[in-house]
Amino acid sequence: MRINFNYMNRFVALVALYLFIIQFALAQKPDASLLTDKQIASKADEYMNESVKIDNFHGAVLVARDGKAIFSKAYGMANYELDVPNKPQTVFHIVSMTKQFTAMAIIILQERGKLSVNESICKYLEDCPTAWQPITIRHLLTNTSGIVNYLDLPEWGKVWTCRQNPKEFIKIFKDKPLEFPPGERFAYSNSGWYLLGLIIEKTSGKDYDEFLEENIFAPLGMKNTREIGYGSFVKNRADGYVIQGERIISQHVVDWSVLFSAGSLLSTTEDMLLWEQAHNTEKLVSRKSLDEIFTPFKDFLPGLGYAYGWMVRRNSERPVMSHSGSMGGFASYIVRHPADRITIVVLGNKFGSPSGSIGNAMSAIALGKPHKSPNERKMISVEQQILDKYVGQYQLTPDVFLSVTTRNKNLFGGITGLTKTGTGLPLYANSETKFFFTNLDAQVTFIKDAQGKVTGLTMHSGGRDMQAQKIK
Repeated sequence: MRINFNYMNRFVALVALYLFIIQFALAQKPDASLLTDKQIASKADEYMNESVKIDNFHGAVLVARDGKAIFSKAYGMANYELDVPNKPQTVFHIVSMTKQFTAMAIIILQERGKLSVNESICKYLEDCPTAWQPITIRHLLTNTSGIVNYLDLPEWGKVWTCRQNPKEFIKIFKDKPLEFPPGERFAYSNSGWYLLGLIIEKTSGKDYDEFLEENIFAPLGMKNTREIGYGSFVKNRADGYVIQGERIISQHVVDWSVLFSAGSLLSTTEDMLLWEQAHNTEKLVSRKSLDEIFTPFKDFLPGLGYAYGWMVRRNSERPVMSHSGSMGGFASYIVRHPADRITIVVLGNKFGSPSGSIGNAMSAIALGKPHKSPNERKMISVEQQILDKYVGQYQLTPDVFLSVTTRNKNLFGGITGLTKTGTGLPLYANSETKFFFTNLDAQVTFIKDAQGKVTGLTMHSGGRDMQAQKIK
């Protein structure tokens, strides 16, 4: 079967983000009695051994308390061709976690009087479309600009494998109509983050990577963090893989420089801990600016909003900040529990790595809460007449639906509201009512009434459950 990796990468990246939002919104409060560092490390090791066995996890995991790593291990291969295993010092693509650094660069420039997040982006962009005039830098930082996400455009399939000139690249979305008036709602847009990189270069007079190195990486001692440029040589860098049974496929096809300020950075778990800890200090910006960074512009679920490159669950006692990233065989996740001084970093280099589930499990372990172990999944065949009953749309939120279709005696699940296509990815059965994605950390259980009519489903992801009613 010919695999459309462009579609799979795009679909998985968006669905992983959505599932991450669900998991994060349902984050648990800590237990009154926290485990010792030794107990946390032991439980984390036990969980990861199961994840490697069941999910074939490839990557590195770090759990820290008070800025000190209490569990740090790596699993699987960094490079199959050269027989190089992953290590805690292995360099991974962090994909959308790049956005945190882009946001910090913007705030550094704001503190220096070079710009204001309340200004129109057209003040800093050449040939700015009239429709973009009301859009502020803050709208870009909080994914509320209304600018279409370039990953949703058919043009993306033509450019993601080759080098692009930034000013030429933005033409693929520059003249597209806004999806909604700026500030009206949240809609994840890599396009906005790409524009922020251009604004950083315009106002600083330096290349994006040069500004980050001088103002973030070097001051924090992040020696293994950098932008990946066209043809870059990076020591100790992991390759991204798709693993299907005995078949191992490299994701060399991605030109990471195309992602620019939306997702082009590489780092290690150790460097990401240095980054997270900097937010407890004023090494980079003032406390006032840090508070701004972690203040969501608009909540899209009760108590949950997107701030400047961070998903923030607001709780008066224990706010939690986090973000994920997924593309090209890589899956990243970072979560900080500042009140409990806990940091989790998961960097994976296998397509569909359950980095979100691992991160949530590590959080639960560190906070003394119960967590679910990885579940082994076996495929079975289900009769077509049963599959036909599951076809339809299931409402996950007011604006997001899981569309279930069937073809070639298989079910397919596609998230509408996040993607422009409803074709989805295969859902495989491990019982008559339970199905799972092989490249996503998500399972689906269909719900029937007493008469056997399908009325809804439960989506399981990251140890969390979400109900969805069948609407047609």
